[in-house]
Amino acid sequence: MLFQVGGQGTRPTFFEMAAAQQLPSSLRAALTYSLGVFALRRPFIHKILDYEDEFFALLMLVLETHSLRTTDASFAESLYGLRRRGVKIRLKKNNILTDSGDEIHHAGLQKRQKVLSVVFLVVLPYLKSKLQSIYNKEREATLQASLWGDVDERFDNTDYDAGGNISFGSRDHSNNEASARARWIKRLQKTVGACYPWLHAGNEGLSFAYQLLYLLDATGFYSLGLHVLGIHVCRATGQELMDTSSRISKIRSRERERLRGPPWLKALQGGLLSCAYAMLDYAQTGLIAAVFFFKMMEWWYQSAEERMSAPTVYPPPPPPPPPKVAKDGIPLPPDRTLCPLCLQKRTNPSVMAVSGYVFCYTCIFKYANQYKRCPITLMPASVEQIRRLFHDV
Repeated sequence: MLFQVGGQGTRPTFFEMAAAQQLPSSLRAALTYSLGVFALRRPFIHKILDYEDEFFALLMLVLETHSLRTTDASFAESLYGLRRRGVKIRLKKNNILTDSGDEIHHAGLQKRQKVLSVVFLVVLPYLKSKLQSIYNKEREATLQASLWGDVDERFDNTDYDAGGNISFGSRDHSNNEASARARWIKRLQKTVGACYPWLHAGNEGLSFAYQLLYLLDATGFYSLGLHVLGIHVCRATGQELMDTSSRISKIRSRERERLRGPPWLKALQGGLLSCAYAMLDYAQTGLIAAVFFFKMMEWWYQSAEERMSAPTVYPPPPPPPPPKVAKDGIPLPPDRTLCPLCLQKRTNPSVMAVSGYVFCYTCIFKYANQYKRCPITLMPASVEQIRRLFHDV
């Protein structure tokens, strides 16, 4: 059969692996949505949302470590009845007249494979999320710079004292260190912004290739991470599920036996350990319930027609170019903070709506009332088209 869609054998289907892979993202979306709702009534929850990546990574670290320790599977895989098995390939040599092939034997996970599994399941997604956020910020800054110009280019490096006089070289050593650190961070952000699209495209391409080969039954590895670790994901048999339950009980009883101290202290520690295990079990059940609740609410409030008709968000269009100065109009002063009419520092700055140039309110009011035009572009205007600017209030 070309596409494996059935449920026979120990090899999971493509849909089972895809569902297990997408469960953590759905879980994160459900937790973020729930915390956002709770934050409306409890503002201190916003602190958790500010460190969303770290909070979710810590939560998944606890769940994945516990799941790999007790079930030899990730948190999502254990919920779908899947188990991880180490791959051992043995060469099988037959006679010359027969074909030679390889035999694949599965074994339990080694400690190194469990540690690296946690790295691939928790650490790498956390780093990817942080790189994605840095790339989004750099892309937004690049877009704003292309629309409004770079902030660093609009202001020179001169400092101004309280009286308005220019003073050069008045920065101390701390400011130099801060500026050097800011330049290093900005250079790092630009590097991430330039390299991340290629890394993301390469990762997605490899993931698509492995998934396609897995769907065509050409490989037993669903992802590059499983291939690097040498791990196959298999269905758990009924006996393995029973063995997992007994293993969990043995691990917990063994940890209770390790408790030392007086009887009352051992009883207290055993009670705390039992409470911790109960909370962990309830947390796993509650997280799964949160995922299903989130999916139900998403289906309830947003239908398929609304998703298809949702408008696409485009970046804001660039502003129109400034109007040209008329040949017989008043020339613009070199210092843009001066009024073109009185050549003094602008007071009560006001803009002429037809051209966008800024003047003193009294100057432009007298000029527009007398000449009925803009003094720079000579475009027809009136006093009703004067707009007051409140940026200095």
